[in-house]
Amino acid sequence: MDFRPTEEQELLRRTVREFAETEMRPHVMEWDEAQHFPMELLPKLAALGLMGIQFDESVGGSGMSAVDYCICIEELARVCPSIALSVAAHNGLCTAHIAMFGNDAQKQKFLPRLVAGEVLGAWGLTEASAGSDAAGMRTVAAKQADGSWVLNGSKTFITHGKIGGVMVAMAVSDRTKSRRGISAFVLEHGTPGMSAGKKENKLGMRASDTSEVLFQDCRLPADALLGEEGQGFINTLQVLDAGRIGIAALSVGLAQGAYEAARTYAKERKQFGQPIAGFQAIQWKLADNATRIEAARLLTYHAAYLKDRGVRMTKESAMAKLFASEIAVKAADDCVQIHGGYGFVKDYPAEKYFRDVKLLTIGEGTSEIQRLVIARQLLAQ
Repeated sequence: MDFRPTEEQELLRRTVREFAETEMRPHVMEWDEAQHFPMELLPKLAALGLMGIQFDESVGGSGMSAVDYCICIEELARVCPSIALSVAAHNGLCTAHIAMFGNDAQKQKFLPRLVAGEVLGAWGLTEASAGSDAAGMRTVAAKQADGSWVLNGSKTFITHGKIGGVMVAMAVSDRTKSRRGISAFVLEHGTPGMSAGKKENKLGMRASDTSEVLFQDCRLPADALLGEEGQGFINTLQVLDAGRIGIAALSVGLAQGAYEAARTYAKERKQFGQPIAGFQAIQWKLADNATRIEAARLLTYHAAYLKDRGVRMTKESAMAKLFASEIAVKAADDCVQIHGGYGFVKDYPAEKYFRDVKLLTIGEGTSEIQRLVIARQLLAQ
């Protein structure tokens, strides 16, 4: 397998990097401190094809590959992990679920608006009592005599729970069938009986909206069922396999940004009569981080390569997500350490990378869950 980028991919990287540097970097701290997702950025992201990266051109998508997707998310995360998280959740969860399992009518209704950036996509799996044990959800979908559904329950930690326009939500449709009794539904924000609850006040990723979503006698038509009845949880696992590649790419991008910030500071900061980059202690931190980042990037591209070829990549995406997120934590930690006291203040980017990075070992499956997934795949061989 040759992961050397093509000329087109090099151009894609330069294009997204230039966009992130000019349109995002000047506002990163402003968005973070206001806990504000810049909706005005959506048309600009969409113009680059970043709101529909891997989706078919027939619905307005960019038709890019999974490796291209990694490049895009990586370059956004290098500058602003919060925006990268929102773009990854929009593409890799909500929109991907509809593209993978929706019928033709659902795809034509929702995908063009999502990939054009007219609305943000939200994806509702997690609940207060169902995190890593997602199958333990309590949100219920009761089927009515006319084929319609009534949803009752709540979802928590939902990206775009307050500001999204379209949501895919999972609910228990048959309590007697455990995981095969969970179905998925697609609905628009503003549907009667659906409302946004508490917006979370977060440690990091503060420009990406995370909120509760509440369902109280939320009536949905029969055609809101997404995929086959009872297959929602099974489909969710398939969505997560691919979604974890996006979080791995985000981790690589954040780690790259933290590493570059540390390297730049080390070359500028002088102590004992020379730049601190001249000291072996600093050099080894930079060398170790650069090596780990490259390894994480290759793991991530390998999972994406398999996805592009239609090969199951449950183990590979979990490995990429696990390794990339954990080395990103180390890169952000070392970035603060190399900055010293200046790594603890908001005048430099180090402290924000440090705050943002921790979510990556938690979201879309904790590191502990990734290890379980990997072990099960290894033992099943």
